[in-house]
Amino acid sequence: MPTDLELHTLETQPLQPALERRRAPRPEREFVRFTRLQRALHACMIVSFLSLATTGLTLKFSYTGWAVLLSRLLGGFQTAGYIHRTAAVLMFGVFSTHLYNLYQLKKSEYKSWWALLFGPNTMLPTRQDLRQFLATMKWFLGRGPRPQYGRWTYWEKFDYFAVFWGIAIIGSTGLTLWFPVFFTRILPGQFLNVATIIHSDEALLATGFIFTVHFFNTHLRPEKFPMDTTVFTGHMPLAELKRDKPLEYEALVASGKLEAQLEEPQPEIVVRTIRAFAWIALSIGFSTVVWIIYAMLFAYR
Repeated sequence: MPTDLELHTLETQPLQPALERRRAPRPEREFVRFTRLQRALHACMIVSFLSLATTGLTLKFSYTGWAVLLSRLLGGFQTAGYIHRTAAVLMFGVFSTHLYNLYQLKKSEYKSWWALLFGPNTMLPTRQDLRQFLATMKWFLGRGPRPQYGRWTYWEKFDYFAVFWGIAIIGSTGLTLWFPVFFTRILPGQFLNVATIIHSDEALLATGFIFTVHFFNTHLRPEKFPMDTTVFTGHMPLAELKRDKPLEYEALVASGKLEAQLEEPQPEIVVRTIRAFAWIALSIGFSTVVWIIYAMLFAYR
């Protein structure tokens, strides 16, 4: 027969795992910086931009060996053209969805376009951005402290409006080249030659900027290296929010809205999948920069 001590042990043993789970510390909640729609639009933009860049460069630098090899892997130059136009449709879809989301945001939260465009979280450049830019230059030279950034930094706003510029210039000229018969009914035929130059050179400039300056600002800075997954997971650790966006953190605490924007971290399997996708995008981007440099410096030799 078991003793009283053994019976007590048997009775309490099944409760121990439950108690341990109850006492286990919860993972620290994270600040939700981007919504699910914003993350999905960014992912679609990555896919579309990488497709546009790689297929477009194979056509622009078709005299190089790497362009010929890449076009063969894609199914030939004609197939690369089909992929290019499909990616362009996806890009237009992302842009249109974002504009509609802004309209919905205005109706639900800001009530007016003025509050959305000129409120404290505006994406438009302000005097504060100019002051922070000058303060950042002084910080780089060791002449002052690091600026206190808010919701959006000046370089984030520049990246944001680069999309509007690209859609307007690269997108419009691309449509002209896609439907030349239609557009030459209202435009002189010589405009097609101009559109070809603008579309090609502006696309090359955008590709070089995204795969160098944008990649550095978002992933290669010392505090972000080797990768910033915030725009992919939508979450940012509170310590990172305090360090990178102190003005936004203080505003959220003062307004009492911080607690409502905290959630549990994403599951580990989700984070690993996101990192794999992001590493593939980074690898393609950096490879593209190498291909461009090779084509412009060594291909003619």
